[in-house]
Amino acid sequence: MLGALWLAFIDSINLLLIAVIVAVGIMAPRGGGRYGKVTSLLIAGDWLGVAALATLMLVIFDSLGPAVQRFVDGPVFGIVLIATGVVTGLLALRGGDNSALVARILGPLKTPNPLTMLTGFILGLVQSATSMPFYGGLALLSAAGVDPATRYATIPLYATVALSLPTLTALLVAWVREAPDSAAGRGFEWARANPRIVTLAATWAVSALLIGLGVIHLA
Repeated sequence: MLGALWLAFIDSINLLLIAVIVAVGIMAPRGGGRYGKVTSLLIAGDWLGVAALATLMLVIFDSLGPAVQRFVDGPVFGIVLIATGVVTGLLALRGGDNSALVARILGPLKTPNPLTMLTGFILGLVQSATSMPFYGGLALLSAAGVDPATRYATIPLYATVALSLPTLTALLVAWVREAPDSAAGRGFEWARANPRIVTLAATWAVSALLIGLGVIHLA
């Protein structure tokens, strides 16, 4: 199951959700606790979206049984990981700006309300549904050779690991809001001034991790 959690961690390098959290940190007024409430609801909704889709996909993978086991045990799984890593790295070179999408998402995030959690839920569903590491981790979990109760009890942990970096980002932004002149604050300002470098570094980190896992699988 460790391999499944590694892929969940790779899935947590969610640049769109992290960008939204940072934007909320910039937009929310100081004091009053609005930032904490909004980000808590957003991340909770995203967690529910990830957990819901993960449960559904695990049911589907379990129903496929031996086919999933052959896939994760064979070389094709490693080749898919490597190919996904290479494509991810190459696509990063094309650049792109998600600021317009972030701006649209921010609409329900100005104040904490039910739409805030719903926005997070939809983001969790969409981001997971378009993420190869998400599916790969659940395929490994399905074929892990543990009893069904243990597999499905792992879903909350899987979703938590998949939200680990956005949650860490939310905590870091909260710290920066309170201490903008700290080392973290200066680092945050540098990242805001150099979004292209940050995006490339994060995307290439995902690429390298996927290629590395694929090579280990083939070894």
